[in-house]
Amino acid sequence: QVQLVESGGGLVQTGGSLRLSCAASGRTFSSYDMGWFRQAPGKEREFVAAIRWSGERTYYADSVKGRCTISRDNTKNTVALQMNSLKPEDTAVYYCAARFGAGSAGLLRLDSTFASWGQGTQVTVSS
Repeated sequence: QVQLVESGGGLVQTGGSLRLSCAASGRTFSSYDMGWFRQAPGKEREFVAAIRWSGERTYYADSVKGRCTISRDNTKNTVALQMNSLKPEDTAVYYCAARFGAGSAGLLRLDSTFASWGQGTQVTVSS
């Protein structure tokens, strides 16, 4: 399995931007679909965005569509989440996740389809 380490979280004011990054170990990173999830206090973990192993297809939760962009660099084994126009409701711990192989795109919104997870990075948006 791939090992994942997130970075880039922090405290930002409403309307601000953050860029989260996830560094993956291993030589087969380009074979993994990647996702970002988040979990706010007292709430279940929820899907934010995902990108296919090739980078050709991306998927977003309705709550972040138009404000967030997921991207990957298979030469550097990294995946990023650019977040703009941040809102207080975006406050959460953000997790990077990896799924090996080209599975069903329809399952990418489910955290149970991802086998590898990072430790998370805190994003706090102040009002």
